[in-house]
Amino acid sequence: MRIGKLGWVLLAAAPVLACLLTGCGDFWQAPNTSTTTGFALTNSGNVTVAQGATSPDVTITVTPGSSFTGTVTLSCSVTSAPTGATSSEYPTCNFSSSSLTFSSATAQTPTFTATASSTTPLGAYDFSVTGVSGSVAESTSFCVEVGTGTCSTAATSSGSFYILSSNAVYGFSISSGTLTAMSGSPTSLPSNAGSTQAMAIDPTGKFLYVATANGILLYDVGSGGALTLDTNGTISDASSFALKVDSTGHWLLDASDTTGQPTLYAWPISLTNGESTIVSGASVPGRLLAAGGSVTYGGMAISADNKLVSVAAGNETDTFGFAVGTDFTGATNPLSSSHDHRTAIGTAISVAFDPNTSFLYIGETGVYGSSNSDSGGLRIIPISSDNLGTEPTVTSTYPYPSGGTGPHAILADSNGYVYVANSVGTGNGNITGFLLNTSTPPSLTLQTNSAATGEDPLAMALDSSGDFVFVVNNLGSVPLDAYTFDASTAGGLDPFTITGTVGASPVAIVAVPK
Repeated sequence: MRIGKLGWVLLAAAPVLACLLTGCGDFWQAPNTSTTTGFALTNSGNVTVAQGATSPDVTITVTPGSSFTGTVTLSCSVTSAPTGATSSEYPTCNFSSSSLTFSSATAQTPTFTATASSTTPLGAYDFSVTGVSGSVAESTSFCVEVGTGTCSTAATSSGSFYILSSNAVYGFSISSGTLTAMSGSPTSLPSNAGSTQAMAIDPTGKFLYVATANGILLYDVGSGGALTLDTNGTISDASSFALKVDSTGHWLLDASDTTGQPTLYAWPISLTNGESTIVSGASVPGRLLAAGGSVTYGGMAISADNKLVSVAAGNETDTFGFAVGTDFTGATNPLSSSHDHRTAIGTAISVAFDPNTSFLYIGETGVYGSSNSDSGGLRIIPISSDNLGTEPTVTSTYPYPSGGTGPHAILADSNGYVYVANSVGTGNGNITGFLLNTSTPPSLTLQTNSAATGEDPLAMALDSSGDFVFVVNNLGSVPLDAYTFDASTAGGLDPFTITGTVGASPVAIVAVPK
């Protein structure tokens, strides 16, 4: 926070001055919950946002004292901005609710978002959110990064996440810098599960789906993250290699690597118990993928607006329209019958949508020859009106060299950067970062500050706080790597030291939603 001393004095004095000018009762009451008649404000931390985009939510928690009643009105202001930025260029702020009425001691948690224009100068903007109720005023501060990692923060605690290893599911969070197991972790898989292949979690964080060689298992998520196997919830697809749940929680998308004919299935699921709602004897809705192709670990993505589903299917990438509001009746398929298919330049193994559903990214192996140590490629395809557009012309530098031989996972962040986890060679892996340029045609600029990983990184996840990037490595002695966003280098990732047992050969990781 870079507000000056005079600013703090004026902020603290504001409610007192208001009372002296307009008159009010008991203006000496303490403006916090150290007394019963005050309230306190806290926030969930810094966020990043790309130019022309809206940031992830910042949760503002307003906690009343035991005797506090009345209305708290929220407002925001920028207290520090990059050099040269004018007030008209600052990101604008919005609240899910800016007026909160309290009649009990229950805390309320409205959300804050910052929207940057396409011309908002890059850099760090310090925001102050102030709550006012009569003569009581409280503030909480955080930083919004526009396109660059310049906020002076060093996160030490993360949201929760699950890791799927060869025979168990591990649940963790980072607390004050320490890797902390969730309740009951690790949870051993059934003895007949066979190989583990994929994992997904529903948007409420109540149900976890695990794809194994004996079908897709359903786990109920209980107190403290404890997992309980739902014996009625198994879905009989033994070839699923990619799973996703849409953001409404109504559909489990399953990219099945059926020999010779991979298929994308849509399983309707119950919001109440997470089980499939398909009636006995009905056929599951599905769409055929590339004949002779294959689906690898995590090679599927759903757009943030739930209108597109894309699968990397080896010799091509298939993208389908998705009608998320469609109810399954035994005949209706939420996946469109027509689809966009892009023939792979190499072998398509990973896909991702950007947070604004503006671009699709495809990771491919063998783009520049199997002997090249940087043979992996990253393609970018613009999206307009839920249709894929024309990607840049294939040249000696496009697709963009991904930084290794196997771009197994892609993470497009709201900070305007795209991260790719690559296999590099025996014992090595890395994460490369690309800065997105939304011009026509769009372009990506490789950043020089790649981060080292363990061997054969297969999956990445951004935790619910937005502060940590996690990577699981399928080979070698380092199964899990963690990173925080660099506070001084744009788009960079700083390794975060962790200790603890994760389990052998992890293949998937999912972050638990807020």
